[in-house]
Amino acid sequence: MPKGVPVVVPADGLTTRQRRNLPILAVHTGAGKGKSTAAFGMALRAWNQGFDIGVFQFVKSAKWKVGEESAFRALGRLHDETGAGGAVEWHKMGEGWSWSRKPGTEADHAAAALEGWREIARRLAAQTHRFYVLDEFTYPLKWGWVDVAEVVEVLTGRPGNQHVVITGRDAPAALIGAADLVTEMSKLRHPMDAGRKGQRGIEW
Repeated sequence: MPKGVPVVVPADGLTTRQRRNLPILAVHTGAGKGKSTAAFGMALRAWNQGFDIGVFQFVKSAKWKVGEESAFRALGRLHDETGAGGAVEWHKMGEGWSWSRKPGTEADHAAAALEGWREIARRLAAQTHRFYVLDEFTYPLKWGWVDVAEVVEVLTGRPGNQHVVITGRDAPAALIGAADLVTEMSKLRHPMDAGRKGQRGIEW
């Protein structure tokens, strides 16, 4: 797609402007680093356009503070105080469950994840936000906690002009097939391969 020119122009009866403004469902998947980082970069652009932002984290613990959260909460306050950018909501879904899936039973975590997804589905139906980040959402799908077919149906049938970006490894094929934009992050090299742990300003 050199110079932003589409390779194929579909015969869909839409004008160039109408086609350009269709809502995007994006998936960032793969084993490489940067999936969430790229999603928050998109959200930053959306905020600058005045879009209402909804962030929903599905695997981060409630105690896990990430730099993007602090930055976006500050941007939300800036919007509230001055009208700049867009409104921001940031939610950690579930009961503080993380990679270890503790505390609580797996059934507890599954129920919390499903409750979180149902809240997102309600917001999509109500067109609550203009831009959604469903961070690490592929994991509840992979673990069978949330039904993939239901998610695809809700996302593809969402009303209005709501953009959604989903991050996480092992995105299911049905979700990839439904997405407009799919990026797979592949790892070529990582500091952890050399025994170096994550550091502030890079990982958080």
